[in-house]
Amino acid sequence: MDEIVYYDRYRDEACVEKIYGDKALRWTYGTLGGRISLSVLVKRALFSHWYGWKMDRPSTRKKIAPFIKNYELDASEFVRDVDDFANFNEFFFRELKPEARPIDPDASSIVFPADGRHLCVPDLSRCEGLFVKGEMFDLATLLDDKHLADQYAQGSLLLSRLCPVDYHRFHFPIAGVPSATRLVNGPLYSVNPIALCQNIHILTTNKRCLTKLETESFGQVLVMEIGATCVGGICQTYSEGAKVAKGNEKGYFRFGGSSTITIFEPGRIQFDQDLVDNSQQNRELYARVGDHMGTSV
Repeated sequence: MDEIVYYDRYRDEACVEKIYGDKALRWTYGTLGGRISLSVLVKRALFSHWYGWKMDRPSTRKKIAPFIKNYELDASEFVRDVDDFANFNEFFFRELKPEARPIDPDASSIVFPADGRHLCVPDLSRCEGLFVKGEMFDLATLLDDKHLADQYAQGSLLLSRLCPVDYHRFHFPIAGVPSATRLVNGPLYSVNPIALCQNIHILTTNKRCLTKLETESFGQVLVMEIGATCVGGICQTYSEGAKVAKGNEKGYFRFGGSSTITIFEPGRIQFDQDLVDNSQQNRELYARVGDHMGTSV
């Protein structure tokens, strides 16, 4: 399988992703034996819950320091000292200092909801594919609501993919009032491009959570979190019906790579040009939570 190439907004260059668990992932999605194990075991929630439980064991603390070194993480951003994490899962959904992820102050802007690699679709009715041309998921299946899908059929979408090496708390991209979260249950396939290039419909079948965010300048924004293989849980930390500021924490993922999807009503957002340009090449843009993603129209 080919390397995963993304564009780093800060380095202003294309980069090759350093994949956590690369060999296992490529075996699972690239060989007959791997695909059999995927169908029988890996996609099932029990496997991911077991793996999440495993990452809660005190013995996993020894994995933290090598992980930080190998993936060149900046420990000075962490709220807690490295030695204070009781297990790898605590480290995985670590909090960061506010100054590590400043929120764009522009009143007309909307910000990235998570650290990760992002793709945008300015008009869902004209989308030719996300990772592969001609491969796009069904919106009604994703939302599990045909009426809602019709409302957003010509809307705009942002897909944000979090790798295991990323900060794994997700945030509100704009100020507003959030609804309760609706759970749509499903299996837990990987959301890595290696898997998504083979089957983009993974995004519409995996376990996911949907929240409606009522905003002043962007209308009703749909905010969704998607589980994946080895995600021990999608944990919401916000309060239903209580107004949130742009950049406020919404929740966190326990161990594993995951994704968020943000969907806008038609004609509400103008995405940043670097995001649009890379997305047109089916190439993800790396950007961090709180950074400028687009402006209201």
